[in-house]
Amino acid sequence: MKTKVKEYRTKGKMTQQQLADLVHVSSRTIISIEKEQYSPSLMLAYRMAEIFGVSIEELCCLRENKELEDKQYEDL
Repeated sequence: MKTKVKEYRTKGKMTQQQLADLVHVSSRTIISIEKEQYSPSLMLAYRMAEIFGVSIEELCCLRENKELEDKQYEDL
């Protein structure tokens, strides 16, 4: 799933470890989210969105991800 975690984290001059500590996960989890290899749970997305002062919808690109998923189902 595409997110804007890396964009907001770097804008806030925060390391992956600093963000991980704030949201109670490992830095490996943050790395995986940023590489689109792992989708955050709703609670983790909420915690990160709160830190960055944005909505979960904005942080997780929900509209864009829904459109991509809808397109995949159209092709079936």
